Amino acid sequence: MRTVFMVAEKPSLAQSIAKILSKGSCSSRKGLNGACSVHEYTGSFMGQNVRFKMTSVCGHVMSLDFIGKYFVEAKGCDYVVLWLDCDKEGENICFEVLDAIQPLMNMSYGNDCTVYRAKFSSITDTDICNAMNRLGEPNRNEALSVDARQELDLRIGCAFTRFQTKYFQGKYGNLDSSLISFGPCQTPTLGFCVERHDKIQSFKPEAYWVIQAKVSSGKDSPLTLDWDRVRVFDRDVGQMFVNMAKTAKEAKVESVSKKEKAKQRPIALNTVEMLRVASSALGMGPQHTMQIAERLYTQGYISYPRTETTHYPENFDLKGTLKQQANSSFWGETVKALLSEGINRPKKGVDVGDHPPITPMRAASENELGIFTFTCLILKCTDASIPVHINNICQRNYVTVESGRKLKPTNLGIVLVHGYYKIDADLVLPTIRSAVEKQLNLIALGKANFHQVLQHTLDIFKRKFHYFVDSIAGMDELMEVSFSPIAATGKPLSRCGKCHRFMKYIQAKPSRLHCSHCDETYSLPQNGAIKLYKELKCPLDEFELVLWTSGSRGKSYPVCPYCFSNPPFRDMKKGMGCNECTHPSCQHSLNSLGIGQCVECETGVLVFDPTSGPKWRMACNKCNVVVHFFEHAHKVQVSQDSCDSCEASLVIVDFNKTRSPLPDGETQHTGCVFCDPVFQDLVELKHATMRHPMHRAGGARRGRGRGRGRRPVGRGNPKKPKDKMAALAAYFV
Repeated sequence: MRTVFMVAEKPSLAQSIAKILSKGSCSSRKGLNGACSVHEYTGSFMGQNVRFKMTSVCGHVMSLDFIGKYFVEAKGCDYVVLWLDCDKEGENICFEVLDAIQPLMNMSYGNDCTVYRAKFSSITDTDICNAMNRLGEPNRNEALSVDARQELDLRIGCAFTRFQTKYFQGKYGNLDSSLISFGPCQTPTLGFCVERHDKIQSFKPEAYWVIQAKVSSGKDSPLTLDWDRVRVFDRDVGQMFVNMAKTAKEAKVESVSKKEKAKQRPIALNTVEMLRVASSALGMGPQHTMQIAERLYTQGYISYPRTETTHYPENFDLKGTLKQQANSSFWGETVKALLSEGINRPKKGVDVGDHPPITPMRAASENELGIFTFTCLILKCTDASIPVHINNICQRNYVTVESGRKLKPTNLGIVLVHGYYKIDADLVLPTIRSAVEKQLNLIALGKANFHQVLQHTLDIFKRKFHYFVDSIAGMDELMEVSFSPIAATGKPLSRCGKCHRFMKYIQAKPSRLHCSHCDETYSLPQNGAIKLYKELKCPLDEFELVLWTSGSRGKSYPVCPYCFSNPPFRDMKKGMGCNECTHPSCQHSLNSLGIGQCVECETGVLVFDPTSGPKWRMACNKCNVVVHFFEHAHKVQVSQDSCDSCEASLVIVDFNKTRSPLPDGETQHTGCVFCDPVFQDLVELKHATMRHPMHRAGGARRGRGRGRGRRPVGRGNPKKPKDKMAALAAYFV
């Protein structure tokens, strides 16, 4: 029996599609990659009885390393049906998936087609079954247009962002932005905000006066009359007209006219209008709106929410769609009346050839959804990418969100936009991006060559970039007015290892240390607090160490400002603190304080934190695992000896006599945190409280059984520890 391998964009979509196509008879199991479920059933495909396997992608495939881990389920399949989102990005993912799974598929028989593309706009029985019966092929041209956009945005954005960030962060200390980014879409979005802000700032209000006259007849309600002149800007003139009007005792009706106004039917809903209504009527941010809309789509309540089309095709089943709402407790009676009286087709809109307008596909009650209650007042921050651009300029501190959900540009945002206008207005205007999008659309239609469009656009921006670099002094003049030089910013904290003078700690993003005497700036770990570490010095460069901490419930570790940006050993990378330093003898290094391999992530080591007493702890130097142990111990040290069972470092623990939990009143004990039964009840595993997701382990495997103790730097191969680690790991399951 042949096998049909089917791939959807999200796990929930894969489950819904499999249930519809199998009529609820599919079986489900966890995939071999441990991340995505696989739904299996038998059925008919191209006139033959086959076995179907339905799963989903775990994200975009960026290299062939994903093949063995994420697409092993495709091994030995004969056909593939791609159920990715039906837009250009979806087509692009189709070819990412094909690149990964085609080497694993069986060879095709003759000229048989083995790759199919399903096109659908909603998760309903009718739409999914129709898509399965009308399979096509993935569109290579649309995928190439996305490749071109991604490469352009990456190359252009990286070039400008890297230059701006290095240039201005090295000169000014209070920019309060960790990255001074540029983006072909992000920057024009900022431009719109600053343009509106400039108009508001330049507006000069001028006082004026109006006359309001009221007339009435008998007991009728008075009418307020409009003045033909509307307003005057001279108060004396206005008073003259008031005095003249007061002399009149009667008003004469000269004519009566009647007009009927008809309110036109609204055009069908597309993404931009959905975002506008959600903002004005519900007070929801664009990113949150799209999250809700995508959830409703994957659950089958609405059609695909990313569309620019406002016109229903002539064959669209409006009656069938309405019938789905006939039993609603909210508007069911209205729907029934429409169906019995007959319906008018919606006002004709624009069909851009992507998806039908956003349409309710089945009725839902509040109990089913529960998402109609919205109390959050914080902005979580077209085409459907508008929310992303707004979110980006918020995160970069280019704009802030004011009351009424209005975007107000910061000094940094204003200076950047004014600087772009001063050097090259094309960088901030939407016109050049619009021209690029037209070229990308030609690629999608097969009317333009991918390589030619890519190279032509890169050549244009390469010239613009060189001109921008040569003219950066124009933007720098604006920066000087709004921001302080780095030498005049911050407070003295620790001593420089070169000149032995105090360096200043600059707390504004990105936090860093600056030596004004040497005129050098040193990076620091972000998203935490920095303080001096007991005036202790790095043995390699004489720089005073600082202590980074994420808070009392988090983790902390010392950092050498120089080593952090200039790794002293070949096996170290930029951005490593002392808890990852492989110095063979330094008392703060991984070799001196490392205890054993992390129980959750693959590469981390649990490192003792000597500053954590009396609530002692060790923390993973890669992920956010924290192990609390030996609370209220007087002293905890890492021994040079290793455990015979797991080769983790032993710890020496001293307790005060009155608070010792050790047996027989002992006050000192040396043993393995993982294996020693004396320590069994004195160890507790937790997750650290972090201020930023960058600290979470990306490749952690949950519930993988016992961890392995590992002693860094030449302590032999690790062995598995005893059951203590299994018990600790159970906290995560």
